[in-house]
Amino acid sequence: MKTNKSLLICLAFIALTACSAGSKKQTNRMENENRTLVKLETTMGNITVALYNETPKHRDNFIKLVKEGVYDSTLFHRVIKQFMIQAGDPDSKSASDTAMLGSGDVGYTIPAEFNPKFFHKRGVLAAARQGDDMNPEKASSGCQFYIVTGRKFTEPQLLGMENKMNEQREEAIFDSLARQHMKEIYKMRKAGDNAGLLELQDSLEAQARELADKEEKFRFTPEQIQAYSTIGGAPHLDGSYTIFGEVTEGMEVVNNIEIAKTNRADRPVENIRILKASIE
Repeated sequence: MKTNKSLLICLAFIALTACSAGSKKQTNRMENENRTLVKLETTMGNITVALYNETPKHRDNFIKLVKEGVYDSTLFHRVIKQFMIQAGDPDSKSASDTAMLGSGDVGYTIPAEFNPKFFHKRGVLAAARQGDDMNPEKASSGCQFYIVTGRKFTEPQLLGMENKMNEQREEAIFDSLARQHMKEIYKMRKAGDNAGLLELQDSLEAQARELADKEEKFRFTPEQIQAYSTIGGAPHLDGSYTIFGEVTEGMEVVNNIEIAKTNRADRPVENIRILKASIE
């Protein structure tokens, strides 16, 4: 009997692919089983999030706050369509309807835990923080968090975003160098030395370009491009905010919170409250 080699090769490839896919599913299942689950019972329904073990400082802090009841009765105080929903401000528990929220904290920050395998696709849980001017280390708020809703992007849009993010990285290096010369800059301004200021600016811009060129350029991975072009997200936040979990159940609740009517400060007009947070 003659053997059909092409058929055997095809069958072997299918078996290998199925085995690989099964192994990947099993790995993902094991990861999910080993992750701590937290249920957020809200006035609009329940949301369950899984905390990543790869970001242990954020995971342990979130578990600690949940057990202490810090999130119970807090509001989703900042909601932006096609972007994210934010909560965790302790001041929101008893805030009036006109109170400005978002600056409440627990008296400490968490060091950034950036992991390249996690990115701002729809449904991830991440830590809020103060801006780079006040927080160049990108340390996370000790309590405030957000869940990404985002939107879909085309590949050309993502390419343009890559270029913009690399430009912003060079600008950040320039700003850092400029801060190191603030006394010198102040003296030149006081003396009206515009020529000296321009010369220093040219020098710092050249240094910033040189330092930026030594760093690896930011590029979206194929996995990121696939996710951002299909389920969506907020790619411009990648590498700037710590992602430490993801929604496993209740994304429809997140969707409903996202479309809530808000005021000019992005606070929902009708309070949306976390009634209770608990470890599953």
